[in-house]
Amino acid sequence: MSEEPTAAAEGLAPATAEPAPPEEENQPKDPWQDARLPWEGKPRRVDLACWGAITLSGLYYLALLPFRASLVGTHPIVSVLLNGSTEAIVSAAAFAKVGHGSIIVVLLASIPGLMKFDIIYWWAGRLWGERVIQIFSGRGKRSAKFVARVNRSGRWLTWPAVVLSPFLPIPNALIYAAAGWTGMSWLTFLILDAIGSLMWAGLLAGLGWALGQSAVNVAQEISKYGLWVSIVIVVLVVASQMRGARARG
Repeated sequence: MSEEPTAAAEGLAPATAEPAPPEEENQPKDPWQDARLPWEGKPRRVDLACWGAITLSGLYYLALLPFRASLVGTHPIVSVLLNGSTEAIVSAAAFAKVGHGSIIVVLLASIPGLMKFDIIYWWAGRLWGERVIQIFSGRGKRSAKFVARVNRSGRWLTWPAVVLSPFLPIPNALIYAAAGWTGMSWLTFLILDAIGSLMWAGLLAGLGWALGQSAVNVAQEISKYGLWVSIVIVVLVVASQMRGARARG
């Protein structure tokens, strides 16, 4: 009989390997998996192009802020084309009333002035759907209700909403993105957007026409103190952005 000891005889059990850590813990976190981004995973070129266009549109308006007040009383039509702001349209129509320009030109200039970046937000909705709507509106209960309502109503909501967007207390970007998400074609969107923009411009132009010389006088005073008015506008914009950032946080 063999005298050689065995592992079993000596009560020795084979060594067991330590459990490996979960596989996902060993892998670096994907930087593209971020709920703050409108796309999922690594972005395509079209995703980056659309997001870059949205960013540039915001920078465009910031770059115009220092000139916004000075142009309204000196070159209101230029201001309408560049900015499409309420005060620019009212001022341009008032100047037309006193013989400086044409009300038809004011209305025609208002359409590109008001619409110039709208198609970008339609494009964002077409690309990213519900996800970008939640980013634009936040992820609270109001956002969820809006998404549910769009899902329920479809074009019965988005078609009139695009036309009436200048008059509604809802961010226009949210409505335009919803139109793209629900499948509205770019041509239909542009037609409805143009109708709504012309309605809004007509209302403002009518106000400026009715005010006439008094509105011209106010616009010229604003331009005279354009630097200080611009500083006030910049402060208000920055304060609004900071308040929004704290609310999201």
